[in-house]
Amino acid sequence: MSKSLSSPSPKLVFLIADGMGDLPVAVLGGRTPMEAAETPAMDKLATLGRVGLCRTVPHGMAPGSDVANMSLLGFDPASHHTGRGPIEAAALGLALEADDVVFRLNTVTVSDFAATGLMRDYSAGHIDTAVSTELVRQLGASCLPAGYELHAGVQYRHLLVAKGAAGREEATVFVRPPHDITDQPMAPDIAALQSVPALWQFVTCAARLLAGDDNASKANAVWPWGQGRALSLPSFTESFGLRGAVVSAVDLVKGLGRAAGMAVLDVPGATGLLDTNYEGKVAAALEFLKDGDFVFVHVEAPDECGHGGDAAAKTEAVARFDARIVAPMLGALGESASVLIACDHPTPIAVRTHTTDPVPFLFWKAGIAANGAAAFSEREAAKTGLLIEPGHTLLAQTAAWARG
Repeated sequence: MSKSLSSPSPKLVFLIADGMGDLPVAVLGGRTPMEAAETPAMDKLATLGRVGLCRTVPHGMAPGSDVANMSLLGFDPASHHTGRGPIEAAALGLALEADDVVFRLNTVTVSDFAATGLMRDYSAGHIDTAVSTELVRQLGASCLPAGYELHAGVQYRHLLVAKGAAGREEATVFVRPPHDITDQPMAPDIAALQSVPALWQFVTCAARLLAGDDNASKANAVWPWGQGRALSLPSFTESFGLRGAVVSAVDLVKGLGRAAGMAVLDVPGATGLLDTNYEGKVAAALEFLKDGDFVFVHVEAPDECGHGGDAAAKTEAVARFDARIVAPMLGALGESASVLIACDHPTPIAVRTHTTDPVPFLFWKAGIAANGAAAFSEREAAKTGLLIEPGHTLLAQTAAWARG
């Protein structure tokens, strides 16, 4: 590996493949996507570095990317997590009052928006951002209850704000994440929405509007979930002594970074899917590291493929992460940086949603003593016996390894 960064100061790089961990898959010959994918860069580092497992989701908390990525960024979700919606609100820079409640709002595809209906697609066919934004505009003009705000995000990910609702039923109603109930009945969630009159008014109006002939997309309903009050995180720099940045296509990671005072690096063409702009993410990360100390490069594609139950696509997503993120980052950084590679949570093909299992991680820096892994995979990570728990301590542990 050759050095190409102008700054000689030590650098710490986190390369995160969202949802990459999995279980053995029959169509992959009993291998996981990590085991089946061509990953020469990660496998080589595994033989040279430190491999183990990390519990990113605290016991008793739901295994969402919000919780897990907060852990990876060094913040204890048990102390700081208020909900999925508030994190994404931070990404958009929304000014929230202390008693506002903000929901994540998906555009979804359902068989029928009723208690007898099934959740067919949490992303409405990975709806195009421009199309989804126009639908959100129409919903805001025609369906929004008094005291509510609607904010468009990326693709299917939007926000619904209930102003001053902290003491009302909006704050406590529980609607399951739509990606957790693919092809499952929606009856308990419909009942929950019906218990909040303003929410029920909004979602039923939305279903009627989206059923119109002028809507050519797959979105035929909206789904509010993951609500909470405004997020507040300590300064990343003050907490860890590192000037940091995040690189991601998704508002969730951008929101965590913005809330912690980190730089948020926007990359044109970053989609969160297999076709994301890998090279743009690498270039943005390397440019920041000329003066910065820490960069968190996040790739969403493995998670999306896991939710889709597509083993071949997830294997390809892992291979692309290795070839187009890990390999070029290592080639550019040489021995000038310490690198952690991990996922935030598993998204197994078999269940098509997140699980709470510890995730495999790999740490490498020049000269570190290897701990015996033959490759980078879930099974090899488990064999080493190294477990970091709780997960929010991984960043501090990694920084200590980097200094040592």
